Amino acid sequence: MLTEQTIPLKPTANPKLNVVLYWHMHQPEYRDLRNGQYSLPWTYLHTIKDYVDMVAHIEDNPDARAVVNFAPILLEQINDYSEHLDSYLHHGGALTDPMLAALADPVITANKETRIGLIKNCLRANEDRIIHRYPAFKTLKGMAKAILLDTKSIRYYDIQLLIDLLVWYHLAWIGETVKRKDQRVKELIKKERFYTIHDRRVLIELIHELMSGVIGRYKAMAEAGRIELSMTPFAHPIMPLLLDFNSASEAMPEAPLPEAKCYPGGHKRSAWHLKKGIETFEKNFGFKPAGCWPSEGSVSEETVKQCSEFGFRWLASGETVLRNSLHKSKLTDKGCIHTAYQLADTTTTCFFRDDQLSDRIGFKFSDWHADDAVGNLLETLQHIAQACQNHPAPIVSIILDGENAWEYYPENGYHFLTALYQRLASHPQLNLTTYSDYLDQNPEPRQLSNLAAGSWVYGSFSTWIGSSDKNRAWDMLVDAKKAFDSVIENNTLDKEEVKRAKKQLATCESSDWFWWFGDYNPAESVKAFDQQFRMHLCNLYHLLHHEAPEYLSHGFSSGSQSSQGGVMLPGKQD
Repeated sequence: MLTEQTIPLKPTANPKLNVVLYWHMHQPEYRDLRNGQYSLPWTYLHTIKDYVDMVAHIEDNPDARAVVNFAPILLEQINDYSEHLDSYLHHGGALTDPMLAALADPVITANKETRIGLIKNCLRANEDRIIHRYPAFKTLKGMAKAILLDTKSIRYYDIQLLIDLLVWYHLAWIGETVKRKDQRVKELIKKERFYTIHDRRVLIELIHELMSGVIGRYKAMAEAGRIELSMTPFAHPIMPLLLDFNSASEAMPEAPLPEAKCYPGGHKRSAWHLKKGIETFEKNFGFKPAGCWPSEGSVSEETVKQCSEFGFRWLASGETVLRNSLHKSKLTDKGCIHTAYQLADTTTTCFFRDDQLSDRIGFKFSDWHADDAVGNLLETLQHIAQACQNHPAPIVSIILDGENAWEYYPENGYHFLTALYQRLASHPQLNLTTYSDYLDQNPEPRQLSNLAAGSWVYGSFSTWIGSSDKNRAWDMLVDAKKAFDSVIENNTLDKEEVKRAKKQLATCESSDWFWWFGDYNPAESVKAFDQQFRMHLCNLYHLLHHEAPEYLSHGFSSGSQSSQGGVMLPGKQD
């Protein structure tokens, strides 16, 4: 196994290899904005598990450094959950998330279909790492699956089964750093069964504490200089596609595009997402972000220019985008691609993901011993350092989803992340840093005369456009945008209605709906996001006082039983 002392580097002006860990936190708008009701629980579940754990790892290691990106629409939802939990606990209010409400409300519904739905939802977790870790939860899972095979049998089960299942589901989703420190969690786990109204109240109080405190914890780490925080455009749109559908053809020249020739007013909408994103970020953290992770690392020359106009100091994208850009600019990689770049006639520095290192964390290391996995990373960094030793200020960007990988790791990645931060931060020949701290050293970015349009996923936009279902969704969105433009032009809405319509339109422009459409994704997830997308479009028409088109009454993307897709995709296609 490689140790920290076994990376031999030749002396240079700056012998340390700069390394950035960049975690992206994002969930789409799960609320029905008409009534605030949530359709899926992933925002609060990932908050109490992954967002809490990530900041705790940095709090616990004074030498750790990281860049963390928050989608502004996620920040809004975290605050919304916090407010509703506070209202429930202290002001007699109601919870707007069905799973949280079922856990909190003393009386469990007697409706059979609702109970079946709750049972099904309580099994939506990684069986090996989350459910089977706890014998009591594993036993409940077996009983729950028996009920789902014969739903009529539910009449023979006591309501305590559902109560215990709800408690265990939420206990299992609590972050590992919390489980190791919080006595309330330890006692509830030890109890195993026959949970009471009081036990459920204790769990709700803990969830409230985690939800209400997490943004402040990241802010404190940012103020201490231990985390750099960045943002995506407000509702996580694919900016290059808003700006120009034809940008997809750069990496996919043969792919079909939507019937619509362009997204109407896309430049203005892209700017709206950036402006609204900055406002939301500043409201939560008290300062403007220096950096931007364009949604899914999706860039084009026009995207970079727009980010530069908004004053972003840096942005980041994927390795294949860089390699395509070097080719387009007629440049070689000089044996070392790990440096900062700048597109001609812009002021924003561009950093690019190391796909190999990033994808190992996202897709490979979950079954490795933590020390072996980190040792493997160090060995790869050794090769990069040697390749780049004659290049000024090399920097390696490890960029990935900060929330979805960890349920595949033992104990939510606790051992891996602890070892990762400890060994990178203490390594004498590595400089674990942030992008702004790196730029403060005034490195000379390498100039790109051209930038290839693409994203961190395969270097293209194939995840969001270019297939029949995805293109159909874009045409639906274009129809809604034309209706929006007509209403705005005719000035038939008051100021508050315009504000609400703009936000609803932004929700419809989110990348997430397009991600899920297609027959390579699981059918159940495709169905849920199909319904969510059509609901948001219908809500927009409703706000515009327009009748929704008939086609929005019918699903259009069905998915399959394939396991190829999902919440994460690698940077390179096998």
